[in-house]
Amino acid sequence: EKKERQMQRKKEAQALGDDAPPKPVPKSLDAMREHDETVVAPGDAEVLGEDAMDEFAEHFAGKENKTLITTGHYVSPKILKLVDELVDLLPNSEYRKRGTADLKPIVDGACARGYTMLVVISEKAKKGTSLWLVKLPGGPTAHFRMTSIRLRKQIRNHGRPTSHRPELVLNNFSTRLGHRVGRLFASLFPHDPQFQGRRVVTVHNQRDFLFIRHHRYMFSDSGERAYLQELGPRLTLRLRSLQLGSFDTMHGLYEWYHKPEMDTSRRRFFL
Repeated sequence: EKKERQMQRKKEAQALGDDAPPKPVPKSLDAMREHDETVVAPGDAEVLGEDAMDEFAEHFAGKENKTLITTGHYVSPKILKLVDELVDLLPNSEYRKRGTADLKPIVDGACARGYTMLVVISEKAKKGTSLWLVKLPGGPTAHFRMTSIRLRKQIRNHGRPTSHRPELVLNNFSTRLGHRVGRLFASLFPHDPQFQGRRVVTVHNQRDFLFIRHHRYMFSDSGERAYLQELGPRLTLRLRSLQLGSFDTMHGLYEWYHKPEMDTSRRRFFL
């Protein structure tokens, strides 16, 4: 019955031609999003001026990224497998065992060794719960809740990534806060992808949930059809805080911090 109505509307639209009424917009949460005055317009001169002087400017000017990945004091085998796949995902990255060290000395040591980003994975009951992204040397520091982790072997018909530098796709980071978070993720990747490797990493924002996916473009033998092969891992992140500086949870100033009273409407989004 629904299909018949759709076919009827299609026939009516074809019969009316240019006089056909516009297609109705679905009443989704995204379409009915509350107005946000911080949404960035394309080519905004003020935002472009800030971008030229912010903490990520040197990376966008061509500085090579170098990422250090570590975990909590005690790490489970499952999280180590996730770390291995993140090393495959992020170019110029390496894992270092944390041991009993505090994070502040690790931040100082990473800065001294020329690292530009620090990734910290936290776990509870052998399940990954949080991911921290720290831009070195001066911040900012982003804290994300991490859910829906799927390792490569858990993904059907998965492939294995090559060593080619991937292309990065950032979707739907529309506000000033989202723009900052998008530039933070962009600092994890070189800006000269090797397209011959056909690798693409996607960070898709939908209702403030960040879906991270890793694929390879594939082509049929005839070359007429293209499809995607997932390489893994899969992650879903949700921003909990964005802090100025490099990992100072006691005295650092917060640019943004999630509070329960912010969740007053299902149509209110921050990124």
